[in-house]
Amino acid sequence: MATTHNTDNKRYHSLIVSIALFLTLIGALLAFTFYTSSLLERNTVLIDRTNQVANSAQAVIKDLFDLDNSYGEDTNSPHIQRVLERLEQNATLITSSINAIQQGGKLTDVDGKSYNLPKINNQSQTQITAANEQWQLLEPKIQAYLKDADNVMVDSSDNLTQAVEQAKTSSLFINESLDQLTDEVFINAERQANTIRLIQILGVAAIFAYFLIFVFFFVRRLRDTDAEALAARRETQEIMETVNTGLFLLDKDLNIGQQHSRALNGIIGEERLSGENFADVLRGRISDKDLKTTRQFIEQLYNPRVKEKLVDSLNPLHKVMLHNTSGEESTTSRFLDFKFSRVYEDKDIARILVNVNDVSDAVYLEQRLEKERSQNDMQIEMLTTILNVNPKIINEFIGNTKAHIDKMNNILKNPGSSQFELEGKLNAIYREMHSLKGEASALKLHSFTKIASDAEDKLDALQNQGKLSGNNFLPLAVHLDDLLSLSNTIETLGERINQSAPKNNSSVKPMAKTPVAVNASTATHAQSAKNTTGNEIDLGDNSSDEQLSYYQNFAQDIALRQGKQVQLNGHNLVNVNIPERLKQPIREISIQLLRNAVVHGIESPEARQSAGKSSIGNIDLEMQQDNQNLIIALQDDGQGIDYEGIRRKLIADGRFTTEKASQMTDGELLKTLFASGFSTKEQADEDGGRGVGLDVIKALVKEHNGKLNVNTELGKMTRFVITLPAA
Repeated sequence: MATTHNTDNKRYHSLIVSIALFLTLIGALLAFTFYTSSLLERNTVLIDRTNQVANSAQAVIKDLFDLDNSYGEDTNSPHIQRVLERLEQNATLITSSINAIQQGGKLTDVDGKSYNLPKINNQSQTQITAANEQWQLLEPKIQAYLKDADNVMVDSSDNLTQAVEQAKTSSLFINESLDQLTDEVFINAERQANTIRLIQILGVAAIFAYFLIFVFFFVRRLRDTDAEALAARRETQEIMETVNTGLFLLDKDLNIGQQHSRALNGIIGEERLSGENFADVLRGRISDKDLKTTRQFIEQLYNPRVKEKLVDSLNPLHKVMLHNTSGEESTTSRFLDFKFSRVYEDKDIARILVNVNDVSDAVYLEQRLEKERSQNDMQIEMLTTILNVNPKIINEFIGNTKAHIDKMNNILKNPGSSQFELEGKLNAIYREMHSLKGEASALKLHSFTKIASDAEDKLDALQNQGKLSGNNFLPLAVHLDDLLSLSNTIETLGERINQSAPKNNSSVKPMAKTPVAVNASTATHAQSAKNTTGNEIDLGDNSSDEQLSYYQNFAQDIALRQGKQVQLNGHNLVNVNIPERLKQPIREISIQLLRNAVVHGIESPEARQSAGKSSIGNIDLEMQQDNQNLIIALQDDGQGIDYEGIRRKLIADGRFTTEKASQMTDGELLKTLFASGFSTKEQADEDGGRGVGLDVIKALVKEHNGKLNVNTELGKMTRFVITLPAA
């Protein structure tokens, strides 16, 4: 937006000139007044001087007569000395005054005070000259007398007599000339005063008339200007009342301008906005972080060295949620989009123009589309799983999921008052959720895994918060509903596919499987092999090959996420007949053991090579059966269990003091690995680090009256052996 400085300058040019002329007239009148005052003052001094000369002349004659009458008196008497001194002073004053009056200029009296005398005209000059001529006749005789007046050795009577005789004659002429001079000066001063008074009256009248013209002209000009401004303001107000967006100006201090669009109040949700601070309006309605960023953003907008387009890309108020501050439901909160533009005056940034739009409908539409997109992606993911996994495994997963959810619901329903009961309740839910997540992860059902991971985050926070209450478990119900909804969706999709698909040929035999190296280079091949053998095989109850492929794919996914390479080998899986009641526990135990081996046991390829090992880690999964027991063994050639590392982690987590931890045996340290919430992994992720996997194994073994044995050698191997009663 450009400003019109040139137009404003032209508008005020005549006003400035008129005021300057008005002040010039007043200044000229004041200067003339000062000059005439000075002139009158000098005329007054001149009159005073002429009167003083006349008085001094009278005093001289009087003193001469006094001396003449007192002749013969002691010249040293106070009387004679006082008269002689006065005579000499008056004579000197008359001489200097007559000279100053004749020539004009500065005059200094006996007191040392200076006066400026004006130059007199010709007629006055004649009068003062006549007085001076008479004084020149008298003054030498006075000086001749004064020369020896106080000398008793000299007879000064003749000089005194001559001075007295001359004074009788000259004093009359001097007084007459000075009287005429005084009258002449007074008349001239009065004439000047009248002239000055007339000029002042005319000047004041001219100034007053000019002032009236000035006021009339500029009042009319201001009236026209006000009318134009009112019309412009009315047009602006009409625009501001009509536009549907919020428009306002911001200064450097984040103060909102006095003018803004009417729609702004409704968009922001505030009755008064003019003159308010923008930061105060936003405070409490956006996060403190966004508010701080907004301040910094506007500061950069006022920085002329920063390009506006570059700053605009950093706008923190682009589609920002503005929370309602009235305490009503969150549905009143809206999404607003603030756009900022610089307003320039010449080349300087004067203001920031802000354009606000309510984009709630667009944002909600985007969110709805994103949610639908996510649901479509989830359904495609589920559909892919259904098409590529044996239907029996899918059905087992659905059944297991519902069983886990039922268990967690029952646990939530059970009351618990003491901290011990609440902690047991928390650990039980944690184990069920972790088992469910393991199965979902094995089937690549990432939607399930995401919900279960979010639930685990809340459970982990509850474990670390210390004191528990029953209300802490309420948010978990939402996750259980989401998991149940997903399982129902999978079940529905599976039923539709099975109804529309042709019956599988039961004569087709399963394809033979070989151990697969699970690493980045074989991932695509393994996935392709799995896709190829998806629904074409009916494995029945003894699907050992399908189980091995299931575990191999699961290990592959974990290894890819952890940046490792593993090879899973299966032994004696074909000859083992697993009782129906143990199928699910064995699957869960195997999943947890396999996850633990890949995450904690197998080292990274670089670490293995540094230790002189193959970059591919080996994991062996074995199942054996005798008349009484079912034995599951899983062994990896990884780094083994570091008991000293466990000891350090226990101390760092504050579970044990340094003294207590140093006294613990290897068996006691091993037991802590199976405690809920303890893990040697520094950062938790989708695959581990929350300290639940081994706790799940321990709980399942205990539930089925089994036994658990661990054998490890640091830097070489770890072997888990699970023995479960078959009967």
